This record gives sequence, structure tokens and C-alpha cells, in this order.
Amino acid sequence: MRIDKYLKVSRIIKRRTVAAEACGADHVTVNGKPVKPSYDVKVGDVITVRFGSQSASYKVTAVRDHALKADASDMYETL
Repeated sequence: MRIDKYLKVSRIIKRRTVAAEACGADHVTVNGKPVKPSYDVKVGDVITVRFGSQSASYKVTAVRDHALKADASDMYETL
């Protein structure tokens, strides 16, 4: 699954267009490397998202095409 779609489905970022823009502006890194919106997410990847001066890291535990709001947080582990 593309990283921009993963960020939206897992509800880390609310909109896919915002997720794609964040990837394009190097605000999203996977395993320490900046990625483009088309990067293919795999289980075990560590995603870091920078929001202004703050950053948050998540470890991918599952990749699903669709997740309900209650199940979205099961797709990642906050580091």
C-alpha cells in the first residue's frame, strides 16, 4: 500500500492529499529516509511524521485497505 494511503487509512493524517503533500515536502520519513507518496509500506517499517517542530514515530503492525475508526489504531504502534 502507498504511504499516503496508509497514513489516511490508519488515521495518522486525516486526508490523503495532506499526506501526499507532507511526503513531498520531506515531512515523512520511513526507517530514517525521506520518502515519496508512492513508497510501498511494509509491516515493520518505522514511520516518522514531523508536524512543525514536533515529530511522532509509528511502527507499522498491519497493512489493511480499509479500517474502521475503532480498528485504525491497531495498524500501528506508537513509539
